Amino acid sequence: MAQLPEDGRPIFVQIAEKIEDDILEGRLMEESQVPSTNQFASFYRINPATAAKGVNQLVDQGILYKKRGIGMFVTEGAQEIVKQKRRELFYEQYVVTMIQEAKKLGITIEQLTEMIQERG
Repeated sequence: MAQLPEDGRPIFVQIAEKIEDDILEGRLMEESQVPSTNQFASFYRINPATAAKGVNQLVDQGILYKKRGIGMFVTEGAQEIVKQKRRELFYEQYVVTMIQEAKKLGITIEQLTEMIQERG
């Protein structure tokens, strides 16, 4: 049975990120149905309310929508919404942090750019 990683983040956040990953990687296509909260709960052995919290977070962000009596579906344009969200997070978590650390170490933006280009 698959388990979510023990990384200290709330389980509902991990559920939401798993769905986002599936959208980004093409496992969940636009307008396709997402597993139910009960399916998530059973698969990951978590409380259905926890799974619902993760799914509802994505509904609030416009990534999923509900068809009454049928279930949750991936919104048209969801992949781009997730990409934009992840780009903003990437910028804040990695780029800003990297620039701040580079400044502490006396590394110029030009030197940092060269380092990135050498690796890329």
